[in-house]
Amino acid sequence: MLFNETKKTIALADGRTIEISTGKLAKQADGAVVVKMGDTMLLGTVVAAKDAKPDTDFMPLSVEYREKYAAAGRYPGGFLKREARPGDNEILVSRLIDRALRPLFPADYHAEVFVNVTLISADRDIQPDALAGLAASAALAVSDIPFGGPISEVRVARVGGELVINPGFAQMKEADLDIMVGATYDNILMVEGEMKEVSEEVMIEAIKLAHEEIKKQCAVQMELSRELGKDVKRTYSHEVNDEELRARVIAETYDKAYAVATSGSAKHERSDAFDAIVAEFAAQFSDEERAEKGGLIKKYFHDDVQKRAMRNMILDEGKRLDGRRTDEIREIACETDVLPCAHGSALFTRGETQSLTTVTLGTKLDQKMIDQVLVQGDEQFVLHYNFPAFSTGEARPQRSLSRREIGHGNLAWRALKPMVPLGEDNPYAVRVVSDILESNGSSSMATVCAGTLALMDAGIKLRKPVSGIAMGLITENGKFAVLSDILGDEDHLGDMDFKVTGTADGITATQMDIKVDGLPYEVLEKALMQAKAGRLHILGKITDAMSAPREEMKSFVPRIVQIVIPSDFIGAVIGPGGKVIQEIQKTTGTTITITEADNKGFVDIFGPDKEALDAALGRVKGIVAVPEVGEIYTGKVRSIMSFGAFIEILPGKDALLHISEIDYKRFETMEETGIKEGDVLEVKLIGSDAKTGKYKLSRKALLEKPEGWVERAPREDRGERGGDRDRGGDRRGGGDRDRRR
Repeated sequence: MLFNETKKTIALADGRTIEISTGKLAKQADGAVVVKMGDTMLLGTVVAAKDAKPDTDFMPLSVEYREKYAAAGRYPGGFLKREARPGDNEILVSRLIDRALRPLFPADYHAEVFVNVTLISADRDIQPDALAGLAASAALAVSDIPFGGPISEVRVARVGGELVINPGFAQMKEADLDIMVGATYDNILMVEGEMKEVSEEVMIEAIKLAHEEIKKQCAVQMELSRELGKDVKRTYSHEVNDEELRARVIAETYDKAYAVATSGSAKHERSDAFDAIVAEFAAQFSDEERAEKGGLIKKYFHDDVQKRAMRNMILDEGKRLDGRRTDEIREIACETDVLPCAHGSALFTRGETQSLTTVTLGTKLDQKMIDQVLVQGDEQFVLHYNFPAFSTGEARPQRSLSRREIGHGNLAWRALKPMVPLGEDNPYAVRVVSDILESNGSSSMATVCAGTLALMDAGIKLRKPVSGIAMGLITENGKFAVLSDILGDEDHLGDMDFKVTGTADGITATQMDIKVDGLPYEVLEKALMQAKAGRLHILGKITDAMSAPREEMKSFVPRIVQIVIPSDFIGAVIGPGGKVIQEIQKTTGTTITITEADNKGFVDIFGPDKEALDAALGRVKGIVAVPEVGEIYTGKVRSIMSFGAFIEILPGKDALLHISEIDYKRFETMEETGIKEGDVLEVKLIGSDAKTGKYKLSRKALLEKPEGWVERAPREDRGERGGDRDRGGDRRGGGDRDRRR
């Protein structure tokens, strides 16, 4: 038998199902599954090396999430027409999977593990990222790779006031909460998402609902693993420890490390002091012994001394590495307009973390184009985050953009996005760039704060200012301490990294990674409420520096004016082959973009100064203006015909002044009238045809009637060929002639 396929089904509360199958695809991988919901299918595979990677004392895990364009029947963009490097959305999903899986591998397991999740079929209304964590975990569950799972991840959204598990794309348009939650059967591991100013209570309720669903998905994976005999994992030996050496390191260095931890020194001074303790301990060994034991000495000092000293200091004394109380925020300095040539700029410094952030305003042509497998369109507001090596004092070259930079930038973007006006409320494309100049704890939250200030400095009418804070947790033997505004070491050596952003009225984004089992919801609630107090404190510092956006943008910022036109006129503004719009841009020095939505055309005119804007705006308004019967216009004669003259009464709109409407006097030829091309005449619009777009003018309607003039009623049988025939059968046209009596 070629295939020996096993399937399991998970029933969601609303009647939908998720199917997990294994044994048919990718059978040479250590573990492979297909997760199916509706017509969406993800292939999850995992392969692990048999032996540990040499000189490795960490978990060498690699997670890749990729989406195939063929899954949705689409061609990839670009010249190559094939999938290339992963897009930001794929990197973000890979990070979500990684953050849930990584803590559950055994601490002494150092073989390389490669997890790949691929979207191979894409239902257009199912969000595949909500199934990716399940696919990765299920692949591990059907393998013999040591792993402390299973886990799963689900999306929770609040739509119309109701919490929904794994909603489709269509439902998300009305959602005011969107979070991804990762967990084992027993514990929450990871939370990430965005909200529209929701309360802490609502967020906890959403996390609880997600965990209930995850428990069902974990139970099915455990059942599948048992049926396949994969609940017993492979044996391995990746570490050789020296317990006697470990005991000596603890005994001889702990008191010294505790003294450094309680000294309240700065980051680099503290790091140098810890290094000196290790060097002093290692100096008692010979060169050969140091070469053999050096790695173990550093490991034991870090895991069993430095970490323990810091944690005991916090739990026993309520004192932190830099001397602060557990709920104390570091000193903050806020400055705006620090870069005189930027459209908006701000410098936000909190302790030893600093963000220099800029805002640049552009046109719709500058908007980011999105071409994902299931999502296409434009992004009007973007945020980019850069983390150079010098920000932490590291001596290493600048390489390509890291996944961490993409993830931190996305978190800050989610935090600010609900407060940035878009569409009709703001015609500009908005780019925020945060360059981290110093880092010792939560540079992503510094980006949120600096971004708020820079946007207000640029004159963007933020709905409300946003601030952010990173929280930490130390817990041991029933004791715990929640830390506000954590340092880098507190993040690294602690049990939780919990970032929360929001306005004075609610949360806008969150990211949480929990490294300890069995975190009670009461502790999580305390962390959220302490985070709220810290967030509001930081918000006060921001508004002290700048309480509201600039009333006017800086003088050198190019201006945009937006008008809304009926969609029927879009073609007229563009012109044949773009001739009209290109000519307006060329002659006025402006950039014009047009987008269509809701049967309207949104015309954005981007120009260097008011004069250029007014000139282009006048041209566009003239094109879209509808001539009104009875109105008087001053127009230029565009052409002379035998039966009359065509006059441009509005830009791009010509109307016929028939020879019979030039004067009360009868003219046989246009030469007799004396009208020439280029003449400017005052005329009155006396008729229009909405279907054909033809307009009729009269000049004599503006002249005084000769004494005794009597209007002649038109004859019904007079035809029209360039206008109605006159009494004598003349074909000059233009309607019935009046006559003198």
